[in-house]
Amino acid sequence: MTGTTSAAGTTTGATPAAVRRGTLTLPAAPLGPENPLPPLLPLDEAHRLAPAELAVLPPDAARQAGYAPLTSVLPTRLNDGYGRAREATEVATLVLENDRLRVTVLPGWGGRVHSLFHKPTGRELLYSNPVLQPANFALNGAWFSGGIEWNIGATGHTTLSCAPLHAATVPAPDGGQMLRLWEWERLRDTPFQVDLWLPAGSDFLYAGVRIRNPQDTTAPVYWWSNTAVPEHPGTRVLVPADSAWHFGYQRRLRRVPVPGTPDRTRPGHGDHHPADYFYDVPAGARKWIAALDADGHGLVQTSTAALAGRKLFVWGTGPGGRRWQRWLTEPGTPGYAEIQAGLARTQLEHLPLPAGEELSWLEAYGPLATDPARSHGTDWSDARAHTGHALETALPAATLDLACAAWRPHADLDPAEPLHTGSGWGALEVARGGYELPGTPFDPAALGPAQRPWLALLDTGRLPGHALPAAPPGPTLVARAWREKLECATPGGPLTDYHLGIAQWHAGDLAQAVRSWERALAGGPSPWPLRALAVADARAGHSARAAERALTATELALAEPATTEPALTALATEAVTALLTASRPDAARALLDRLPASLRARGRLRLLAARTQLALGKREAARALFDEPFEIPDLREGEESLHTTWAALTDEPLPAHYDFRMRPEDGPEPA
Repeated sequence: MTGTTSAAGTTTGATPAAVRRGTLTLPAAPLGPENPLPPLLPLDEAHRLAPAELAVLPPDAARQAGYAPLTSVLPTRLNDGYGRAREATEVATLVLENDRLRVTVLPGWGGRVHSLFHKPTGRELLYSNPVLQPANFALNGAWFSGGIEWNIGATGHTTLSCAPLHAATVPAPDGGQMLRLWEWERLRDTPFQVDLWLPAGSDFLYAGVRIRNPQDTTAPVYWWSNTAVPEHPGTRVLVPADSAWHFGYQRRLRRVPVPGTPDRTRPGHGDHHPADYFYDVPAGARKWIAALDADGHGLVQTSTAALAGRKLFVWGTGPGGRRWQRWLTEPGTPGYAEIQAGLARTQLEHLPLPAGEELSWLEAYGPLATDPARSHGTDWSDARAHTGHALETALPAATLDLACAAWRPHADLDPAEPLHTGSGWGALEVARGGYELPGTPFDPAALGPAQRPWLALLDTGRLPGHALPAAPPGPTLVARAWREKLECATPGGPLTDYHLGIAQWHAGDLAQAVRSWERALAGGPSPWPLRALAVADARAGHSARAAERALTATELALAEPATTEPALTALATEAVTALLTASRPDAARALLDRLPASLRARGRLRLLAARTQLALGKREAARALFDEPFEIPDLREGEESLHTTWAALTDEPLPAHYDFRMRPEDGPEPA
């Protein structure tokens, strides 16, 4: 690299970075339609901590871990309509490039950085997944592995994992172009932006992140930048810490030494089962984490001080973790680990962001070269000191701080050239709240069919329509301001009552929600409030009534030609589950028999059919369903239904294609 380097990392004489549109052809499984049933209960979140476990954390972390957990993913909907059949698909990309790095971003898929290619060495610095295969890891379902993802909202992978973001170019501090990504995060109503900047001649991609709370109350915030890195046989992860909090899928926390025995800094040599390591990075230490191959080369991530947490996730060496890795990509693809950076010590925590305030910081991603005899040596103190020195040489901390100061005034600049359009929800919220959000405009042109009924409520004081439709109603808004508008809507009617019940449920007013759904039924039978009442019954422990209502809702949908296949699939899945819980396997079998063959062939319903046969005492029939191998595309991270059903069938070893076990069968992980 020739020329001199400025304090912000720009090399004089180098060409400023530019952004261009492009496409990438990948084998991709279509995302499919959303689940039209409102998610009244959260999906099982693997990173939820038992209250007794909070006692082992430092007081500040324990307080934050108990602060504002999600009770559902409303107002978003579940993304569970994908399958496993992939076909060559042209995917829109945005490419940011300077003389040293080429950055490929997928604006339609959560703004994921798909590739970070270092030109001088010809190295891909990320694990760049060769396929797009959704799997059930996000808070609302669909997620895919690889690259750098931006996780905001609440503990887990963001609801925006597979969603389009707004994107545009913005002038960069060095005169080139920055790529801005932004959206309205709906779980916490916090708009955010990620400004990707490649200073001229720099080996490092900068990511300036800002989260704002325009509301009149404090908002809980969460952020973890998640980077997938190749898991080569000699890969070592280094971080300035001597201990970490181990969190496995038994949902237990324990403090462990780093590197420990076996060496937990080597993803291919450590845990048998998947696990998280949340590092105890000293408060005054520089914030960084690196993944280096056996030759001492790899990726380093660093940031200004606000992004204080660092984490390693490993899939482990056991069959379950290996199976998950194959599930998320294609045969023959190398494995990967994740190095992450977040606002808190662990991903179990949320931080309060007061009304009208914001958080911002600058991250940097780039290549790092070390002496492998030291970075991979047995003296951990020397290994991390040597790696930290190599980082300081490649990108001094003072340079990063100056770059952050140079970026910050540009965060408010209006986008210059629109490149991609996200959702219309931000535009709707701006219309309601009258917010001024410099740098992240939410254009009314983005408003679409999902937002129009709520725009009508805003403008006229009532929702369009009175009766409940035969097809599933559209999505519901649940924030306090929208709930109040629903309560005051004139005239009301069954459709308004249905939406009001969902908003009341989200607010924790369960009794009023039930009353609203019962009023919605006064206009005649409808599967939508009946299904909501079934969920309420199940939560209250009334399993018999829950099963009857869920069954009736599904029967009504079966009799209605306007019922969509996603709606029928979701209703039938919930109804069969409720009937089995209520010890009514005969009714469950009768319902399964009435479903179209295309639905019965789905993996989730195949598994429920096997459980139904078991409950009826027909072990051979249940085993026959397993003997013809099937897949459950929306198998949830940490879900144990496959291997527990198999264990109820037979003492034979679990077939490899059904083995997604992520925790030990008995007892804790080895110390």
